[in-house]
Amino acid sequence: MAAIAGVGITCPSKLYSPKPSSKSHKNLPRSHSPFVVKMAVSFDENKTYTLQKSEEAFTKAKELMPGGVNSPVRAFKSVGGQPIVIDSVKGSHMWDIDGNEYIDYVGSWGPAIIGHADDEVLAALAETMKKGTSFGAPCLLENTLAEMVISAVPSIEMVRFVNSGTEACMGVLRLARAFTGKQKIIKFEGCYHGHADPFLVKAGSGVATLGLPDSPGVPKSATSDTLTSPYNDLETIKGLFEANKGEIAAVILEPVVGNSGFIPPNPGFLEFLREITKENDTLLIFDEVMTGFRLAYGGAQEYFKITPDLTTLGKVIGGGLPVGAYGGRRDIMEMVAPAGPMYQAGTLSGNPLAMTAGIHTLKRLMQPGSYEYLDKITSELTQGIIAAGKKTGHAICGGYISGMFGFFFTDGPVHNFGDAKKSDTAKFGRFYRGMLEEGVYLAPSQFEAGFTGLAHTTEDIQRTIAAAEKVLREI
Repeated sequence: MAAIAGVGITCPSKLYSPKPSSKSHKNLPRSHSPFVVKMAVSFDENKTYTLQKSEEAFTKAKELMPGGVNSPVRAFKSVGGQPIVIDSVKGSHMWDIDGNEYIDYVGSWGPAIIGHADDEVLAALAETMKKGTSFGAPCLLENTLAEMVISAVPSIEMVRFVNSGTEACMGVLRLARAFTGKQKIIKFEGCYHGHADPFLVKAGSGVATLGLPDSPGVPKSATSDTLTSPYNDLETIKGLFEANKGEIAAVILEPVVGNSGFIPPNPGFLEFLREITKENDTLLIFDEVMTGFRLAYGGAQEYFKITPDLTTLGKVIGGGLPVGAYGGRRDIMEMVAPAGPMYQAGTLSGNPLAMTAGIHTLKRLMQPGSYEYLDKITSELTQGIIAAGKKTGHAICGGYISGMFGFFFTDGPVHNFGDAKKSDTAKFGRFYRGMLEEGVYLAPSQFEAGFTGLAHTTEDIQRTIAAAEKVLREI
């Protein structure tokens, strides 16, 4: 198992080696070439940092779109300062419209795991695009990606592709209720499962970033069957099952929280959820929109060796294009129309471009050494930032697994969203703005995980740690 540093769990630091899934990958294409990273870093040390063009563009955007953005966290409300407007990305780097270059640890919120604008993926997309961008009808590429997902993810025997993580979570919730005939669900405080009404109760991500515990416009009827518990809290879960006997359709969670910052499960927590859901004829749902194909090729369920009943996916399986999926046991999935009565549909679902990008991204992740490399660089990055924080006199803790990481400006440990909220968010804002000026792009919220990818180089990591120590000395 990879090291899980801080955040309530500490394991011996060693490289992660992919665990064998319960399913064979032998029928899928696999490259046997050694894993090589070819990206290089090139910064102009003498360039003056300015966001003049970004400021002008954002001022105009606020006249055209609510808050000037199409997703709230992009507005920099929690970190202050001027949002940056991106012009282009490549590998592990991004450039804004003012010409500033950044090492990117957001990766389009996770999908850029093999690097932005990968040449092989772009070439495959160009060829696919010649045939059309959307059919609204079956295409052979759907079969290919479905076979890859089913082979990789232990819980998935059948899969339905959709267009976003939110859509996947909407579909899987409806399916869980249809299959069990029950209405209530349990979710965890600070876990974000998209912006569908039933999930906007004590949600993390942008809701936490903006300080909105719930959202106006969500009727009480939509959330009356949503029960909540602190993450990693066994006793509250026991109490909810006791008080709602025979009424709980599903427990849904991020197996590693990424939408309250990076928070891993305590030892035994996932095992407990698996046991109590089985005892109560309740479905266990892993929302692996972030963790799927990122913690391991088979996701968090392969990494932790816990198999849920249903799983949601997104991000990585679209290779940067809009995509999502939900899947699980065959007997459950056969409830989905047209095989069964539970209706869900989407015109762009399974479109050839998203399928192509996903196929070529997963092929790259199957190459030997991919997850060992992710673990190595993420360990160096996380431990380097935490060491720099302690060296410069700051309260800081953090952790990582494979290509996912996070840190908090608090002594910790952090086991749940309540603990995460003790973090010094004002300090994080100062740190964030300082890192931007040093050419490092992190998620613009204390309550978001960070992501590394195969395109990040050792030089990227070293430069980032050096920048962090410099900024931490100044704030």
